[in-house]
Amino acid sequence: MSTDFRHEYKYLCTYDQLLLERKRLESLLTPDPHAGADGTYQIRSVYFDDPWDTCLQENEAGTDPRAKYRLRIYNGSDARISLERKAKLRGMTHKDAALVSRAAAERLLAGQIPFPGPADSPMLRRMLADMRLRTLRPKVIVQYRRTPFVLGTGNVRVTLDEQISSSQAVDRFFAAELPLRQVLPSQMGVLEVKWDQLLPDYVYRSLQLEGLQWSGFSKYYFCRIYNTMGGVNL
Repeated sequence: MSTDFRHEYKYLCTYDQLLLERKRLESLLTPDPHAGADGTYQIRSVYFDDPWDTCLQENEAGTDPRAKYRLRIYNGSDARISLERKAKLRGMTHKDAALVSRAAAERLLAGQIPFPGPADSPMLRRMLADMRLRTLRPKVIVQYRRTPFVLGTGNVRVTLDEQISSSQAVDRFFAAELPLRQVLPSQMGVLEVKWDQLLPDYVYRSLQLEGLQWSGFSKYYFCRIYNTMGGVNL
C-alpha cells in the first residue's frame, strides 16, 4: 500500500468532551498555523455525485475502495479554492488536491465541462474527465467549525469539528450567508485523528481515545441523508 495513504479515526463526542480534548491538545500538540486567533477556522465544502448517488450508496455500503470529489474554501473566502479527490482503501485515506480559480470553480458548480487547457492541473483534468464520464454534479454543501492541532512526528493531525451543517443551496457556495441545518444532535461534534505510519503512544494515552465512541462518521453521508430523509440515526 502506498505510504501516501493515512490512518483516519473518528470519534463522536459531546461538546464537553471536545472542550476537554482541546485542553489536552493545547499542552500536547501545536495549533495549526492557519487557524485564526481563536484557534479555529470555518470549512465549507461542496460534494459531487452522479445521478445514481453512487458516492452516497458506496458510503452506506462501506465499499472499498471508493472516492469522491469536493470543492473547499475557508472562512467563506474565495482566496483559496481547493479541488480535492478523497479516496479510501482498506480503512485508510488519501487526498489529491489542487488550487483552482473562482471562474473554474463556478463552471464546475454550474455543471459545465470545458475541455482541459494546457495550464490545467492533473487534478482538474481528472475531475473534468469524471464529470463527463459519470455525469458528476454538485449535490450538497457541508460546513463546520474546526479546531486543528498538528505534530511533526508521524505527521499527526487532530481536529475538533463542531456546528456540522448541511445546505442544498449549491448555487450559493460562495455566498456570505447560507441556509443551513445542523445534522448532529445539539451539543455534539467530531474528533478526528489522522497519522501516517505512527501515532505516538503518549498522544493516544493523553487523548484517552479508548474511552470515546469510535465512529465511521462521514460528513458527506450524514448531510446527504439529512437532506433526503430529514434526520440521522447515531
